[in-house]
Amino acid sequence: MTVSSALLVIDLQRGVVVDCFDADAVLDRVARLVDRARAEGVPVVWVQDHDDFSEGSDGWALAEPLVRDADEPLVRKEFRDSFAGTDLAEVLDGLGVQHLVVAGAQSDYCVRTTTQAAAARGFDVTLVSDAHTTTDAEHDGVVITGEQIVAHTNMYFAGLRYPGQRFAAVPHDRVELS
Repeated sequence: MTVSSALLVIDLQRGVVVDCFDADAVLDRVARLVDRARAEGVPVVWVQDHDDFSEGSDGWALAEPLVRDADEPLVRKEFRDSFAGTDLAEVLDGLGVQHLVVAGAQSDYCVRTTTQAAAARGFDVTLVSDAHTTTDAEHDGVVITGEQIVAHTNMYFAGLRYPGQRFAAVPHDRVELS
């Protein structure tokens, strides 16, 4: 069976979204995307951080209202790049995926690193511009808000270019899944 698109949900776990910018609204938008994907027959692939949270712990669990169906692939990762040291590439290949629609947390780490890795691996990628989040950050005494990081990630990704590939940063209600 060849499927052209999949919804990739990265690290939207209870322990990750604590103190993230606009987290409740992001989780609601992702839940609606998951429902749409299922209704349209688009696979949903879940990625969960296995490095910072032990499986089965409260921090490991998906944040509400997200619920993974038992038949949906789950990728356990230890690095910011969801492809590194995981079977994500094999899962996507097995599903015939050529286009990833990406939502999740942390925008500046796991989301950005995974979308860049997907692009480098030849996938077309749509970053759901209002369905990823992160916490405030500080570097060299400069505080950057989660909102600013999300905006910068969207700007960066909207300008990404690779030969023969398509990239976009699109709000959840304008995403084409299938």
